[in-house]
Amino acid sequence: MEGLTINEAATTTGWSPRMLRYIENAGLIDLPRTDSGYRIFGPGQLQRLRTLRELLARFDCALSDVAFARRLSADPELRAHLDRWFAERPQRPEGVDSGDWLSWEQDKHERLLALEDPRSGAGRPAPSRTPPSSTHTENAVA
Repeated sequence: MEGLTINEAATTTGWSPRMLRYIENAGLIDLPRTDSGYRIFGPGQLQRLRTLRELLARFDCALSDVAFARRLSADPELRAHLDRWFAERPQRPEGVDSGDWLSWEQDKHERLLALEDPRSGAGRPAPSRTPPSSTHTENAVA
């Protein structure tokens, strides 16, 4: 099999070996492998990498944007959920007065965040995100 190793391809294309692996794992290029499992970059893969770089520059987007677009095109359920989310408009929950809606949403977010906070460890609640009252702030400064 004729082609470049990942390090040779990195030197040729300007992408790091780590980024080349990411690009492959995201499904943006298909790479043949040697019998030993090494990636081989042929002229087709080098062309795809060049045109990928041009695409990113032309549309001022990130590699993760293209990877997500790939995922979106391959996952109809995700696409449908996103289409529905974009079309939806916020609606006040039934039984919540308009003056209470903001605090209702804040409370709901805090409850959800308290379920699992990776900074505080399993089973420990997340710290409150409610801003301190002016009295509390004055006491802290004094």
